[in-house]
Amino acid sequence: MANTKSAKKKVRQSNARYKINLARRTAVKTAVKKVLTAISNGENIETVKDLMRNAESQISRSKNKLLHKNAVARKISRLSKKVSSYQKSK
Repeated sequence: MANTKSAKKKVRQSNARYKINLARRTAVKTAVKKVLTAISNGENIETVKDLMRNAESQISRSKNKLLHKNAVARKISRLSKKVSSYQKSK
């Protein structure tokens, strides 16, 4: 348990940061899942593109705060590849 005033403050800050990061991580996962679900359900390509834009935005916002820049690029690239192949198949 933290004893000093500064250590107690650091614990509070850490808990607040954890909650923010958890919300961001959940938002990224949800956005990606929505795109993949839309593709598997055979949704309209315009709907998939809108969901892809939202997912890309969510993933990009997590850069340097939550995810490494290369992980962000990899996630966006893989998702874009899936959307592109879906578009070609339609």
